[in-house]
Amino acid sequence: MNWKINKSFYLRQKADKYLLQVIDRLPILPSMNIVFATNNAHKIKEVRQMLPKDIVILNLKDIDCNEELPETGTTLQANAQQKARYIFEKYGMDCFADDTGLEVESLNGRPGVYSARFAGEQSRSDENIQKLLFEMGGHENRKAKFRTVICLYLKNEIHFFEGTVSGKIAGSESGESGFGYDPVFIPEGEERTFSEMSAEEKNSISHRRRAVDELIQFLWNQ
Repeated sequence: MNWKINKSFYLRQKADKYLLQVIDRLPILPSMNIVFATNNAHKIKEVRQMLPKDIVILNLKDIDCNEELPETGTTLQANAQQKARYIFEKYGMDCFADDTGLEVESLNGRPGVYSARFAGEQSRSDENIQKLLFEMGGHENRKAKFRTVICLYLKNEIHFFEGTVSGKIAGSESGESGFGYDPVFIPEGEERTFSEMSAEEKNSISHRRRAVDELIQFLWNQ
């Protein structure tokens, strides 16, 4: 991708209406289609909001993939690669996958790679949160961080990108938006949880945003 798309994307985040009109007239390259290997609709929505319009995200339904993706690794990197490799090898399409974990300092990094199933294999987000708050009941140290690892399969090559955001775990749930552990995670410099922020506010500072920014920079250079 050329510098004009780069300029377009980053100016869009801060530009006023006049600048947006000017930017939209810039010549652009043909769209890039790439599969996001996930069944998580919340993740797809978030990433689509982060990307420039010239990168088109296909979900699993778009490629007629209806099966559950393998996710048996013991690290975020292993899980991300496992999911991306499955789509690349079975469908022959460029794709990326991510895995995200909440790493709590006083719990020795747990729940980490097991964040989505902290309270059990089929656990819901609210059950995971309740287990987290219960286990942290006697801990004064509430420091934590979200970490996202993205694995990209592109032209028979594998690439990894990572994003983190530090913060702390709230004493109770607060907020209505977001998903996962968002109702109890307060990022550094904030007094609100991710769930109390708008989607735009969260997406401007989140772990996933930082990993996606690295992915976008890489794609622009291809």
